[in-house]
Amino acid sequence: MISFFGAIILLILGYIFYSRIIERVVHFDTHRTTPAVKHPDGVDFVPMQPWRIFLIQFLNIAGVGPICGAIMGAKFGTASYLWIVIGCIFAGAVHDYITGMMSLRKNGASLPDIYGYYLGPTVRRIMLFISIFLLVLTGAVFVNTPATLIHNVYAPNSNIYIWVVLIFIYYLIASVVPIDKLIGRIYPIFGFVLLFSALLLVYAVIRYQPDIPEVWELLSNQHPQASTQPIFPMMFVSIACGAISGFHATQSPLMARCMTIEKQGRPIFYGAMIAEGIVALIWASVAAYFFHDHPELCVGKDGPAMVGVIADHWFGPVIVTFITLGVIFAAITSGDTALRSARLIVADMFHYDQRPVKNRLFVAAPIFAASAALLVLSVTNKNGFETIWHYFGWTNQLLATISLWAITCYLYWKGYYHLFTLLPALFMTMVTGSFLFVAETEGLGRYIPRDLGYALGAIITAIAYLRFLQWTHIFKHLPLQHGHDLPKNKSELIKKRLSKK
Repeated sequence: MISFFGAIILLILGYIFYSRIIERVVHFDTHRTTPAVKHPDGVDFVPMQPWRIFLIQFLNIAGVGPICGAIMGAKFGTASYLWIVIGCIFAGAVHDYITGMMSLRKNGASLPDIYGYYLGPTVRRIMLFISIFLLVLTGAVFVNTPATLIHNVYAPNSNIYIWVVLIFIYYLIASVVPIDKLIGRIYPIFGFVLLFSALLLVYAVIRYQPDIPEVWELLSNQHPQASTQPIFPMMFVSIACGAISGFHATQSPLMARCMTIEKQGRPIFYGAMIAEGIVALIWASVAAYFFHDHPELCVGKDGPAMVGVIADHWFGPVIVTFITLGVIFAAITSGDTALRSARLIVADMFHYDQRPVKNRLFVAAPIFAASAALLVLSVTNKNGFETIWHYFGWTNQLLATISLWAITCYLYWKGYYHLFTLLPALFMTMVTGSFLFVAETEGLGRYIPRDLGYALGAIITAIAYLRFLQWTHIFKHLPLQHGHDLPKNKSELIKKRLSKK
């Protein structure tokens, strides 16, 4: 268990030391007025206490990602430990913190508007499509999991679609009511339940002393379908939220609209990601033990099913219920905030006033219909959860990759040290680029040899880097200075210069 507790300590040290380095890079300003203070609207721009914002942010970004994603990532072996720790400290938490601060400084702007401002209208349109698709997909994923758990654990004789409908109704209500009326009041409690559920697993580890594999013991690919599931890039997509997640960047503006001073950014954004990393590490480590020492209990089990296996093995009915509720709360509360974010992105795109309830419902209705349609498609598939999770995972990591490039451009523009995000951006570009050619489709296999797939991923990464160098070269010749806001025609200037190249 040296690796287990050592990795937790490293995550905590990452927050104590590395987050302060990133904080110095971003240069928070305690005198700058935040959007919640500047123009509160009683719906989405609502000042809240920082501890409450932290718990809501943690619950929003967590969902079932650090649980089900970490469990499925643990199938690959102890390499999952390394990715969670390194990815969380140097990529995921940095990504979350800086995107949150970017939104905070742009009046709580949604993700596509932020990146469109820095990278131009084409990137804005691409981000609109990817963000909305990911959020709609997230809504479907986070209906599937709680409905399945409620049906399997509490009401096995009921019709699972009853729970699906009830959860969707709740999502609709939660996504349109003012953020402080429901989310601000009860979600901190749910956040505590999720954290306490993870602590119960730590207690079980200390009490029962299971033979949790050390990181050096199972570094090779342990996946049951290792021949078709290489660690790179599959594991880095499976663990979609425990290390780095583009979904988080869609959630940060929700909390940026509730903060009262910029100094709150480090504990709220970086800290919440570290907390999620700890939760992911706990579930991945425990799952690795079950996959290695009790494979007979894991046959044919997906992420939600493994939650029940793990809880039933160590705890009585009361604790099993508590842990299951923690996972259910995590899924539901991320699902509704995902759809709430989608509503805000669409409303911002059309400059549609969201203060009247009817306007919120008008925007939310088609979003919910699309999410329901994706859910129906997933449950009619033989491997529905894993299929939709792979789509969710890759889209999620693609959004994280684009976010990292946008952050890198932002840091360069401001004259800040940008290698902190350039290196993660290059790595994630290789992950998402090679996934397109290396991942195997069930029944079809690979279209091209795996080595060629990796080569194509490397080419995509090189093109992205060259494009960044081209952008920085053009930027140097613009009649502007680092650290100052560019005029409204900045995007058009860069776009024209790029087109001439």
